Amino acid sequence: MRSHQLGDLQHAIMRVLWEREEATVAEVHAALESGDKPRALTTIATMLTKMEKKGVCGHRVEGRQFVYHPTISEEEVTRGMVADLTERLFDGDVTALVSHLITEQEIDRGELDRLRSLIRRREGGQADGR
Repeated sequence: MRSHQLGDLQHAIMRVLWEREEATVAEVHAALESGDKPRALTTIATMLTKMEKKGVCGHRVEGRQFVYHPTISEEEVTRGMVADLTERLFDGDVTALVSHLITEQEIDRGELDRLRSLIRRREGGQADGR
């Protein structure tokens, strides 16, 4: 499995593409415009070109515009980035990662109940914890 590492802007662009399924540079730019870091239209266009070369998105031509679409799923990106994080920060130890999250984050009772439920399902052989 190939791991897809995305920077903040790339991830924000992919979120737009995942949500809309496809979008032009102008549509991605407009969707990101309300963020805390305004970006130039040319920055978005350049980033989409780079992302296409990485294989995370593709495009089709409609008139004179490129309409971009994701070529990988959000789950693939999440899985790869979490695996990389686990390897880099916790030497591949998933227990250390989960322990860190439980001890260092504020977790309310409802979230703890959901975690217990996910663990019970996993123990019961159900791989998908959603």
